[in-house]
Amino acid sequence: MSTSTTASVSTHILDTSIGRPAEGVAVRLSARGGGEADWRELGGSATDADGRCKDLPALPEGTTHVRLDFAVEPYFEGKTAKKQADAQQDAPANRDSGAPSVFFPEVAITFAVVPGEHYHVPLLLNPFGYSVYRGS
Repeated sequence: MSTSTTASVSTHILDTSIGRPAEGVAVRLSARGGGEADWRELGGSATDADGRCKDLPALPEGTTHVRLDFAVEPYFEGKTAKKQADAQQDAPANRDSGAPSVFFPEVAITFAVVPGEHYHVPLLLNPFGYSVYRGS
């Protein structure tokens, strides 16, 4: 929850290769107060069945920059790999022998925040690309 002196952050992940939420992706939250300050890891969570992280830590007062680190490689290599392979029959991983199962093993998103605002940052994900935006 944001206050007049802090911002708040939420996120969710949609696996666009299967058109479903990405469950079980580890997400770490870091913050800093100023562009030259050191990053401070605040903690993390994992996405639920709806692809959402509902329990990310609160941001400390004075936060100006936030980083979300998504560990996507274990997701793509995990128990859902068979479903994803079936859903993307024409994807390069299925056409090229020896191709890695995921091109981006992790995704790091850094953005600026101001006190009093809430930042919902969805990640649209597939094994060979991703997109991110400020949601509502």
